[in-house]
Amino acid sequence: MGLACYGPKIDQRLPGVNYGTLGNNLPPPSQVAQFLKDKTIIDKIKIFDLNPDILRAFANTGISVTVTVPNGEIPKLLDIGYAKSYVDANIKPFYPQTKIDVIAVGNEILHWETPEVQNKLVDAMRTLYQALTQSGINTIKVSTPHSLGILLSSNPPSQASFRPGWDVGIIKPMLQFLRETKGPFMVNPYPYFGYNLPQADFLLFKQKNGVFDPFSKRTYTNMFDMLLDAVYVSMKKLGYDDVDIIAAETGWPSLGETFEPQCTVENAASYNGGLLRKAVTGAGTPLMPKKKIDIYIFALFNENTKPGSNAERNFGLFRPDFTPVYNIGIMKGQPLLPEPPKPLRRPALPQPQPRNPKESRNRKPGRSPAPAIPVQPLPQPAAPAGKKFCMPKPGATDAQLQAALNWACTNQGVDCTPVNAGGACFQPVTLRSHVAWVMNSYYQLHGKNDFNCDFSGSAVIVFQDPTDFYKHLKGKIDHLIGDDFVAMED
Repeated sequence: MGLACYGPKIDQRLPGVNYGTLGNNLPPPSQVAQFLKDKTIIDKIKIFDLNPDILRAFANTGISVTVTVPNGEIPKLLDIGYAKSYVDANIKPFYPQTKIDVIAVGNEILHWETPEVQNKLVDAMRTLYQALTQSGINTIKVSTPHSLGILLSSNPPSQASFRPGWDVGIIKPMLQFLRETKGPFMVNPYPYFGYNLPQADFLLFKQKNGVFDPFSKRTYTNMFDMLLDAVYVSMKKLGYDDVDIIAAETGWPSLGETFEPQCTVENAASYNGGLLRKAVTGAGTPLMPKKKIDIYIFALFNENTKPGSNAERNFGLFRPDFTPVYNIGIMKGQPLLPEPPKPLRRPALPQPQPRNPKESRNRKPGRSPAPAIPVQPLPQPAAPAGKKFCMPKPGATDAQLQAALNWACTNQGVDCTPVNAGGACFQPVTLRSHVAWVMNSYYQLHGKNDFNCDFSGSAVIVFQDPTDFYKHLKGKIDHLIGDDFVAMED
């Protein structure tokens, strides 16, 4: 049956998946490759390294592979000799039998790495691309995935922009390189990190009433489209709206801790089912209706050794024995998960009179304002007194917390002196208490965007006083944050 049940399209894009390997019970790559080829409609994978076993396994399958160069290789790749030897060792033995289409240089470098590494990123990408072409390889693109921490704002999408400093210092030359080499701009949009109950339908592709952007006059039925359009607008402001966008990583976990009620099979199926519909139908976004956007769902398998909370280990579409966690149409011959109802148009209201006198002059005489969907503000989290906080997840390890502390206190704009010895917030002297203060300071300082409270999966947004939050954590907590936590108003 294959793709017949979807109605074949000439411009159809099939879904990709992120193939993570942080599990001690995962099947061998050869079985994975055969399963994806024979049983699913997945036609591309993205891996987080250059695993030779995986690259060999996917040879002659027709499945495209995106590989990832570790962050630590970036400074060394500035040397063309090293870059050529890297290509010789990690790409040429497998290409073209394995259909490597993109090399991702690092992962979320602007979000997690130091300015020293960040400033070397574009040059490393250029040098690696030069090494590929000198080796006779001219079909592999070079790019790098970004968290949406690169955005200064995303709401509404029409007013989005990249962060000052990164915008012209790093992102603009990167986009110029991608334009020259016809490479994609890779982003990792995760509506999951912004979960709150009033906004759930909008995040999960179940919205019945559209959310209206009064500046672009576009209506949105899901957060995924809003985030991609925010990236597109930011690129357009720099003059690079012609560069293709790839959603390199996005997904929803099917199981979580007791403090993660959003992690259910129903929610994961709804979100990933919405992604799959977009992929197979070739649907664009309100601002990019004709652009076909490749989507890589995170993740292929549940990974039982992944650090962090239970949610981190349950993003998979499949269990290690290849049984689906839920059915959304990823298997050959299965129908897609049904599409939710179309947005309801509410009774039209007259448009407000334009504020700009020039708009009045341009309006045709005798023509009344066109009716429009009333402007609807985006749903906001149900937070007491309008406050939101970024806190460490209870499942976060000391190593994760220390890494978050080191990163946030190094060249990220956070003044960490209050949690240093003798500082106002040094007591209680616990790592968790210090990290809670630093995480929240970073979150508030950088715009209170949901994606600013991630810290490699070790943080969570809460909508109540941190002291109350800690009282509800499962298990024993030795120290409460209490008065030593500096809460910042929303």
